[in-house]
Amino acid sequence: MAVDIVPPPTPPATAPDTSAAGTKLWEHPSPSSTAMCGFLSDISTKFNLSLPDYPALHAWSITHVPEFWGEVWAYTGIRASTEYTEVLPPDAPIFPRPEWFAGARLNFAENLLFPANRSLDEDSPALIAATETSRTTLSWVELRERVRIFRAALRARGVTVGDRVAGYVGNHAEAVVAMLATTALGAVWTGVSPDTGVTGVLERLRQIEPRVLVCDDGAYYNGRGHGVLGKVTEIVDGLPGVECVVVIPTGAGAEGDAAGIRGAVRLEAFLEGGEDEDLAFEQLPPDHPVYILYSSGTTGAPKCIVHGAIGTLIQHKKEHALHCGLRPGSRMLYFTTATWMMWHWLVSALAVGATVVCYDGSPFRSPGEEEGTSVPDDLAMPRLCQDLDVTHFGTSAKYLSVLEQRGVVPTASLPLNKLEAIYSTGSPLAPSTFAFVYKAFPARINLGSITGGTDIISLFGAPCPLLPVRAGEIQCLGLGMAVRAWDGDGADVSASGEAGDLVCVAPFPCQPVGFWGPDGTEKYQAAYFERFPGVWHHGDYVRFERWTGSTGGLVMLGRSDGVLKPAGVRFGSSEIYNLVLKGFGGEVADALCVGRRREGEGDETVVLFLRMEPGVECDEELVDRVKGLIRKELSARHVPGVVVACPDIPVTSNGKKVETAVKQILCGMEVKIGAAVANPECLEWYREFARTSA
Repeated sequence: MAVDIVPPPTPPATAPDTSAAGTKLWEHPSPSSTAMCGFLSDISTKFNLSLPDYPALHAWSITHVPEFWGEVWAYTGIRASTEYTEVLPPDAPIFPRPEWFAGARLNFAENLLFPANRSLDEDSPALIAATETSRTTLSWVELRERVRIFRAALRARGVTVGDRVAGYVGNHAEAVVAMLATTALGAVWTGVSPDTGVTGVLERLRQIEPRVLVCDDGAYYNGRGHGVLGKVTEIVDGLPGVECVVVIPTGAGAEGDAAGIRGAVRLEAFLEGGEDEDLAFEQLPPDHPVYILYSSGTTGAPKCIVHGAIGTLIQHKKEHALHCGLRPGSRMLYFTTATWMMWHWLVSALAVGATVVCYDGSPFRSPGEEEGTSVPDDLAMPRLCQDLDVTHFGTSAKYLSVLEQRGVVPTASLPLNKLEAIYSTGSPLAPSTFAFVYKAFPARINLGSITGGTDIISLFGAPCPLLPVRAGEIQCLGLGMAVRAWDGDGADVSASGEAGDLVCVAPFPCQPVGFWGPDGTEKYQAAYFERFPGVWHHGDYVRFERWTGSTGGLVMLGRSDGVLKPAGVRFGSSEIYNLVLKGFGGEVADALCVGRRREGEGDETVVLFLRMEPGVECDEELVDRVKGLIRKELSARHVPGVVVACPDIPVTSNGKKVETAVKQILCGMEVKIGAAVANPECLEWYREFARTSA
């Protein structure tokens, strides 16, 4: 139902500025009740250690790498038909990627459908699928049965170990079933959202040559149905290796006929083609591939990143059970597409016995009074959390920022009494948005601004129930992740609080098992180990607050390749965004900040593009105010040399600003824009700006 937006309460004139970076906003009321605390206690006892706090536990986890990951295997519960003989070879390097848990045999899907070390009510919900118009629940028994039938149908089509199955699907139950059935057979799953264009899909799938394509017949978004079968026809025409196209009915009111698509079969008929056989799981080596994900593809064809079973599984179980406190009875909703790595992270919550909530649709629509309809609702996601007893809600920083800008306060009308945590990723969360969340949502929640990426299908910076939440900061480094900040010369600046490149100096299991293709090894090395040989270079620019010798509050400053460096001073674009968007709310809708150094120029010029709110002019007076605020709050060296209004800001389908492509355009480079850019047409304006600006 539509609701009135309630403005946030006006704080008293003397209230402290809780949006200031570093301000403590939350501490767990009873940390001794958390799984993380229990794990710390177990490690202390087993290894005769005195580990007083999380930093001490983290320090042990990165200096005793095999012992730590062996304990995670045991504590979180990995189901294997054959136990491992060795966690990690002695003195294993981070590159070439070492073998993890040698000798073990296991299956990824089995670990999600039959969680080890967990006592489940088999008839309780395993998966809840929600859209703008509907809600569907599958128990653990029902989910396993759906996977059994889908797996048998894939096997009848000849799908076997190592084959690729691609999904052109939304975030719904059938997508989860198809993935689990695929990985149960030892085949490899890859997913692309139906809002991706034909070129974007083919850029990805041509490289991996899938044998089966699972696709939706339509999509329902923002109150309207959209047919996708026309795009599917073009996609299949560009993929000669596809033998079968499984068409899922979505009820989206989509037009189009699947009959003209080569190899097409409706889901019901496809499922009828399988044998009546038991649900079985192919037992495979730990590093056997389960997922292929893709780099952003903002400046070229996306790279195909292959993730293995044990790395994905044990890292997700560590994060879900220890860092997030997920358990049987918990319910995780992450607002994501099936393309984004957060979909894979969400689905893995099954492996700790939690209920997964898949949502497909606009985050600002709720079911209408008439069946099959939806209506605008700024509280759609909080209302869904309330209705479904969601305990852990994940989203993008952009979504929370929109709530902040609109003044939406969910607790004014919703108790949200089951909600324990909110997670935010995709881009840095501004300090003001941290403060807003604690005003607009229950104050007891753990707000986890988290960071990692497609490259590791998980997190470097994680939430932690044993540490406070501070505005503008990620709470800590994840256990087992030996992350540091290095300057351009490779010196560790973590303890100094200086900004540097995010690197990881010890091996970790969720490193990709490779890149797809004959030149995969070369691409893999170039992507992560060329900048600092022998050390993982992630491509983010960060700094640490309150360094303890092992971890500290992590501040994300933007991508390394988007780092600004006027007059030799390095800083991240998010420093500018946080200041401008907070200081000029109501005037500036969004901003893009990049460095420009053209041929023959000795120094870099910082260019700040402002997308103005409707009816607001970017005149000389506003430009002076923007520069003045940056000079006052940051420094004179941070002040952009150019501030100009722009009609739009290029973003990926996940809402990430495409800084690199704009930077390259301004620097006079020829740039091939990949299909991952959601609004590539706006880049023509930047090309014209580059041609005509002084």
